[in-house]
Amino acid sequence: MDDVFDEAAAGSAVDQVVAQIRELIDSDGLSVGDKLPTERELCERFATSRNTVREAMRMLKAYGIVDVRPKVGATLVDNRMNRALDIFSFNVAEISRETFDDIQGFRELIETGSALHIFEAVTPQDLITLRETNQQMVQARSIVEASQYDFKFHTGLIALTGNKSILDIYGIMKPVILRIMQRGKTRRIIEGETFQEHEGILRAIETADDLAYQYLMRTHLRAGLATFPFPPKSTESEA
Repeated sequence: MDDVFDEAAAGSAVDQVVAQIRELIDSDGLSVGDKLPTERELCERFATSRNTVREAMRMLKAYGIVDVRPKVGATLVDNRMNRALDIFSFNVAEISRETFDDIQGFRELIETGSALHIFEAVTPQDLITLRETNQQMVQARSIVEASQYDFKFHTGLIALTGNKSILDIYGIMKPVILRIMQRGKTRRIIEGETFQEHEGILRAIETADDLAYQYLMRTHLRAGLATFPFPPKSTESEA
């Protein structure tokens, strides 16, 4: 299992296959309803492992580009999202400190500022569902899958506000948020830090402790800064 969570190596391989599949969609002129090659064919075409192809397909499914069904395979469901991915899908070398700060700063404004709305709307069943999602994150088989449950946890909180516009914005930003969630993560972080931080946030919601919720959410969203692999700064002298 530790090999699956070797994010640095596995992540780059999955990213490469995602890019290759996108190129395949464009070069073959595929559109909504068309099927992608089988998992085996993709492995042979891109000279990669089945696990890498599966992780790439999970990522494309999370982005809303394909629908994957047993015995049916992968079907292209929305090529407009593929074009949106060009805007919001950043390679690790392209996510700067400024991009990270902007995205996490936006999330901080939304997710800490929603405390009172969440407190008013949350039900015991909502808390059960959120805890189930947090547990599913721990049980995930890969960083990619775990990040999807991490994203689901946060959008589950936002959904309690009843603000569909914010959820739509998060939907548009989903690829880059997932990318940020994946980078710098290890199994230890997911099972320990991320899981416990989520639990602390849920306990603050249970007790309607506004100050604790805001502090814990803010700390949680900023925690990735220490492990995020930002690209090195340019050594070229400025004009």
